[in-house]
Amino acid sequence: MSQVHSRRESIEECKDYTPYTSRAHSEHDIEKQNHQGRSHEDNPDILRNYSTDGSPLEISPSHLSQPPTPFIPNGGLTAWLQVLSGFFLFFNSWGLINAFGVFQSYYTTTLIPGHSESAVSWIGSIEAFLLCCTTIFAGPIFDRGYARSLVISGSLLVVFGLMMTSLCTQYWQLMLAQGLCMGVGHGGLFIVSIAIVPSYFSTKRSFALGLAASGSSLGGVIYTIVFHRLVPQLGFGWATRVLGFMALGTLLIPCFCIKTRTTPAPRKKIIDFSGFREAPFSLFSLASFVGFIGLYVPFFFISTFASSKGGLDDTLAFYMLPILSAGSVAGRSLPSFVADFLGPLNVLSVCTLIAGLLGFCWIAIPTQASVGGLVVWALLYGAFSGAFVSLQPSTVVSITDDLSSVGGRLGMNTFCAALGLLIGTPIAGVILEGDSTWVGLQAFCGTTLLVGGALVVVTRWQRVGVELGRKA
Repeated sequence: MSQVHSRRESIEECKDYTPYTSRAHSEHDIEKQNHQGRSHEDNPDILRNYSTDGSPLEISPSHLSQPPTPFIPNGGLTAWLQVLSGFFLFFNSWGLINAFGVFQSYYTTTLIPGHSESAVSWIGSIEAFLLCCTTIFAGPIFDRGYARSLVISGSLLVVFGLMMTSLCTQYWQLMLAQGLCMGVGHGGLFIVSIAIVPSYFSTKRSFALGLAASGSSLGGVIYTIVFHRLVPQLGFGWATRVLGFMALGTLLIPCFCIKTRTTPAPRKKIIDFSGFREAPFSLFSLASFVGFIGLYVPFFFISTFASSKGGLDDTLAFYMLPILSAGSVAGRSLPSFVADFLGPLNVLSVCTLIAGLLGFCWIAIPTQASVGGLVVWALLYGAFSGAFVSLQPSTVVSITDDLSSVGGRLGMNTFCAALGLLIGTPIAGVILEGDSTWVGLQAFCGTTLLVGGALVVVTRWQRVGVELGRKA
């Protein structure tokens, strides 16, 4: 009797920590067992206990072991500080990569003119590739609760890389400082920016991620203009150092404000491949790979196109890149707002297909004296292509049932995008060298985005079926 009494007390203690839903399930189990006429002794997984009025209760040990679902605030000061932190993390990761076009123009014309467009574009491609590639390691590290460590180490690498870039005079030096060092630093910043926000938002998740992702577009605008305006006055070295100080100042905010709220989930493996056992995740990762092959081609080559083929002077040709990035500001926030109501997969499908069509519309822009047409095209392409970046994190979250593994899933998906980034712009550079009409490069951009959009549509069908009215 003493053993039974002790066992009963231990169960009573466990009940105090049992979530409400688990108790409801327990009561349902009682009714089910009673209707089936089964005794307690017939089921060893059910423990007997008695309530205060003496009626029997049956509690499953599996229910007792389930932790309560954490409350998602969907707002509040701390939650919006994470969005602000994500904004500046995007600002100093994808924002600097969006600005690489101005570096490419300066490198090919002034700093290292002996290297081709394709060779120089490898610097930016390696930088973007490492941003995405390192997330397969940084994602599980985030899941283990080391978000702040990732932000601090990534910030140090980005600022150090910019300072070292300011001293570079040769191609290999730029590859080490800007391509490798900054690329690895970007990866630590980026994974935190896309993984921290979903833990604070559910009903406003896509919109919050879109606001954070708009930092990359604004960063592309500001870093591009600051570098372009300061180089004639201060020279390449000090102009780049100013960018380094800007990065340092803006990165202090996430270094102090980032706060992880999910319970760390230790894993046996540092790389999480579990998502590829699910068809929606595998299809969406393939869509990310194909889409990113052509997505950043205009960002790298729009200024060169505007000056060599569009007939614009150097000043107007330069401002095509900030205009393209400015279009992405709206493209990374408005579609995200709509995605909270229609679903990220639905909105992403439409935006990616339109971006692919705009890639082919680029061919139709007159090659001379068409400033207005090129500006309108740049704004539209920036808007619709921006959704392909801002909606990817919320899409991965929407097809991930266990948020404790969201960092690893985001890392693997971003790695697939990294492979596309790695080969996309260098291939475009090779196409341009063999076809001075630019048609091949433009068709390459449009085709890859259309195929990527089609794969997003297939992912949606796999997830919710072919019914158009369903949220996905």
